[in-house]
Amino acid sequence: MGTAQRQGKPTHDVPPSFGVARNGNERLASGELFTLGTHRMAELDPQQPSDSYVQSFARGLSVIRAFGPGRSQMTLSEVAAVTGLTRAGARRILLTLEHLGYVTVDDRKFELTPRILELGYAYLSGTPLWNLALPYMEEVAEQTRESCSVSVLEGADIVYILRLSTHKVMTINLAVGSRLPAWVTSMGRVLLAGLPEAELDRVLAMSQIQSYTPQTVTDIAELKRLLAGVRADGYACVAQELEPGLQSVAVPIVDRSGRVIAAMNVSGQSNRFSREAMLDAFLPPLRRAADQINHALLRR
Repeated sequence: MGTAQRQGKPTHDVPPSFGVARNGNERLASGELFTLGTHRMAELDPQQPSDSYVQSFARGLSVIRAFGPGRSQMTLSEVAAVTGLTRAGARRILLTLEHLGYVTVDDRKFELTPRILELGYAYLSGTPLWNLALPYMEEVAEQTRESCSVSVLEGADIVYILRLSTHKVMTINLAVGSRLPAWVTSMGRVLLAGLPEAELDRVLAMSQIQSYTPQTVTDIAELKRLLAGVRADGYACVAQELEPGLQSVAVPIVDRSGRVIAAMNVSGQSNRFSREAMLDAFLPPLRRAADQINHALLRR
């Protein structure tokens, strides 16, 4: 666990590019880089309908997603290798993206431009939570002096759509767009607990369940028992299952029908709080903020 940075005023994390967003959940562990999210490049392609699937568009998105940590600049051959496209196909897509202003090229190396942020902003700006939740999150972060985040479920992962950082609590850099596996995170368990049983089974089946620490719960039956407890208690607490020293507590955000649409958490380091002390300190302000956000959503 890295040394915590100095506490201070919460900072607003900004949306990274699509490439960073998809791969922003990587870290070095014992010198080996691994990905915490569940998506692989090939798995992102949906089942292709015979008459409505636009393959060229899907290939263009795969080129955008190919960029990320360790791949901020790539040659044509590297893009083709990462995406599985031919050099000719990758070249046509890259030149199209360059013409549209989403890619630049220098010395035969292609790189995304800041304009790519428009694509992510289109989602964020259309999400009511993005504007409604922020002031309440700021109150939580100021009261707890810990990082506060909001995420949604996408496939078997949570995706961060809002994050206020007071200091670094993980060895990876989490920002808007970062992905983490839902089954082993507090926000993910809140979101999974809100799913119908059949949908929960489907998501767990696609999850890459593995041990990240000695505390990681990997037994499906035990996970379902924990999720039933989350459903009954109205919150999830995960301690040192994803990374040693990291613990967090999360609560649901619901729409007017009572459906869980997002989760909000506070995360901190276990060397500063026991599990019980964390719940005593973090859960009340989290619940108050979630109630306020839920009421704000009702008024829209």
